[in-house]
Amino acid sequence: MSHLDEQNAAENPVLPWSSLQADCESCFGLCCAALPFSASSDFARDKAAGQPCPQLREDYRCGIHGKLRQQGYRGCTVYDCFGAGQKLSQHTFQGSGWLEAPESASRMFEAFPVLWQLQELLSHLNEALTLKAAQPIRGDLLASLREIEELTLQSADRLSELSVSVYRAAVSPLLLQASELVRQEARKTFSGPLRTPKKAGRGADLIGAKLRGADLRCANLRGAYLIAADLQGADLRYADLIGADLRDADLRGADLTGCLFLSQAQLNAAKGDEATRIPPRLARPSHWQPGSSV
Repeated sequence: MSHLDEQNAAENPVLPWSSLQADCESCFGLCCAALPFSASSDFARDKAAGQPCPQLREDYRCGIHGKLRQQGYRGCTVYDCFGAGQKLSQHTFQGSGWLEAPESASRMFEAFPVLWQLQELLSHLNEALTLKAAQPIRGDLLASLREIEELTLQSADRLSELSVSVYRAAVSPLLLQASELVRQEARKTFSGPLRTPKKAGRGADLIGAKLRGADLRCANLRGAYLIAADLQGADLRYADLIGADLRDADLRGADLTGCLFLSQAQLNAAKGDEATRIPPRLARPSHWQPGSSV
């Protein structure tokens, strides 16, 4: 597909992708302690923010990691911090954990959600900078990435004071512009007209929608609600999926080649199989098996 081949999103990132992916071995169990959750189909019980999960061991590892889904903690297997955990643990707090230094716990727990959101912005900007069709705005993208990166390196107290919404509002138009440039160029590579369903669009309510085999190439599905949608065999090449809710969406046999701003957490929340085509920088979830459910 000319210069818009499916490897674009994995080539030559400005930041190494490993720095934007969770490394639990280098983290002090921050998602297990800093974040709240409520008893639901995703979690077996309630937990308040700043309250360590009862399954968290003293070595900061999960005591039921291999049985999370069976024990009612499906939400843990979906979550991804975009590398915030290890950055806060190893850079901000220089390898000193909250169990060893209890006086730092509250500062660490307050800073973590902020850093998590900043890391997400970095991930999207990093991806945008790999897309050749977005080269006309590369300077703006790079400047924004450097600004956000600098913010992530501040002290915990400074992080806690930041209003992420301000930076998200500045980054969002750039990501949208990059998306439009890529999707416009990608449309030229497809023969024949695109037949995107009329109901599919930005922020669309597609909960439980019957979209099996749908033509969603180059669609703008930013923030769309695709919860439990039937997307089996759908063609999602070069669709913009930033912020789309894919919980329990059936992606078996779907083609997500070149999808824009698709995250590992979104994939983890969906259903898929070995026939699902995904962007090369993302990992196929271990629970994706033929005929399996999430």
